[in-house]
Amino acid sequence: MKRFLLHYNTADFTNSVFFTVLAVTMVILSGEIELWWVFVLTDIVAVGAIAFLARIAATRGHIWNLFHGFYLMLYIPLAFKQMYYIVPTIHPVDFDAALISIDRLLFGTDVTVWMGNWSHPLLTEILQLAYASYYFLPLILAVDFYRKKRIKAFKTVFLFVILGFYLSYLGYVSVPAIGPRFTLHEFDQTGENLPGLLLTDFLRDYTNTGESIPPGTLHPAAKVQRDVFPSGHTQVTLIVILLAFRYRARTRWLLLLIGSLLIIATVYLRYHYVIDLIGGALFAWLTMYAGELLDRGWTRWRERHSLHTV
Repeated sequence: MKRFLLHYNTADFTNSVFFTVLAVTMVILSGEIELWWVFVLTDIVAVGAIAFLARIAATRGHIWNLFHGFYLMLYIPLAFKQMYYIVPTIHPVDFDAALISIDRLLFGTDVTVWMGNWSHPLLTEILQLAYASYYFLPLILAVDFYRKKRIKAFKTVFLFVILGFYLSYLGYVSVPAIGPRFTLHEFDQTGENLPGLLLTDFLRDYTNTGESIPPGTLHPAAKVQRDVFPSGHTQVTLIVILLAFRYRARTRWLLLLIGSLLIIATVYLRYHYVIDLIGGALFAWLTMYAGELLDRGWTRWRERHSLHTV
């Protein structure tokens, strides 16, 4: 087992631990979640795949190393979908009323309603495109580093991004909410009240489908994913921007521009309350701090035990 673990980088270790926790959680909640055993098997396969890939990447060529770097992004949606079942089972009460009250206390108004006074189809189109870039921003930064053979920075991007996602899931369990597009606005009238130009409707439907409410879903507020606090979009985007400037990536100014628009879009497009963004910023700081400790600790463990096996 120790020899296997020595092939793991910090992201492999993080993923393995998280998917083990998911499997155990599904077993504990088996009486409440109908297809719990499917998720448990999936999680076991996922953990096994990490062990296999880490081992193969350590002994094979460039292609396996490349896949070993990028496979992590495939695990995020797999974990995200399991949270769809876990969150309401553990904590079935939504906290939108509390989040709305905090926003009103801080700003004296409902910010998404106020921003609606400034809406314009062109602005909506631009911000919907920026919002859709969420999963691409980490990839842009990672590819930038990989092409420059900055492997340490490349691995750090994926470690911090997946850790950021997994920490945000703790927030979803603690403070489940559905967001202002359901509570402060009429969800079914979003297209009429916040129209775009060419791609807005498609991208909006794509986002909704990813959150388990494809077009035509009855009672979408009851079925949508509880993933509002903290704003994962804000959290991960800030992590990407901070890493881009820390390691002086060539794409840092592009990421700053798109990332800034993305963060504005989270409120303008009615996905989040402003307090969610504040929470996302705090979780970004927590991720950066915890990621540094985790990486140092795992690296020291590998170095110490690799010396003992020589």
